[in-house]
Amino acid sequence: MTEPQLWQDVDDYFTGLLAPPDDALTDALNDSDAAGLPHINVAPPQGKLLHLLAVIQGATRILEIGTLGGYSTIWLARALPEDGHLITLEYSERHAEVARRNLARAGLDKITEVRVGPALDSLTKLADEGDGNPAPFDLVFIDADKVNNPRYVEWAVKLTRPGSLIILDNVVRGGAVTDPTSDDPSVRGTREALDLFATHPKLTATAIQTVGSKGYDGFALARVLP
Repeated sequence: MTEPQLWQDVDDYFTGLLAPPDDALTDALNDSDAAGLPHINVAPPQGKLLHLLAVIQGATRILEIGTLGGYSTIWLARALPEDGHLITLEYSERHAEVARRNLARAGLDKITEVRVGPALDSLTKLADEGDGNPAPFDLVFIDADKVNNPRYVEWAVKLTRPGSLIILDNVVRGGAVTDPTSDDPSVRGTREALDLFATHPKLTATAIQTVGSKGYDGFALARVLP
């Protein structure tokens, strides 16, 4: 058995045991496929991890940068209380339409908000809300274009509070993240973001490698310090 097949089998086992799909999650993936969205959503065990982190955090406000079809959004939003709120930022109007349908089907449209446009523009507007003092987010999940990862991390620090969590997805880049000479913009953006995680005075962080149905990848997790 090849390693990728073994990774898939283990993921299938974990998913069936610990993160079994339901109609809303399955329909979200099927609708995303039907709309031609890329197959880059988080795997079910990773979605369950996001959910558990939000629950453990006691999150009432969540920011997601990169919506796609709303699959990870569903996992995160299900961790919120009835008066909670999740804002998710998506560049593509077509993707956002799919996500809104999926969130409505899951019964989460009242506590979620999909904002469309370049994320850096949306983040600037978000920072201007509340007379320039928006309520802080308890958790930020970054899973968008990797070139702007450093800017997203900087914004995440500005829009959170001490004790908030920041999760950065897809940080391994197939192992290329270790190459300081890489000219791949996604690798360079990821390395710069990880450097921020390592050196920012308001962050303490770690990074984890993963294997599974999404191949060889990983994520970084940071906590905002006082």
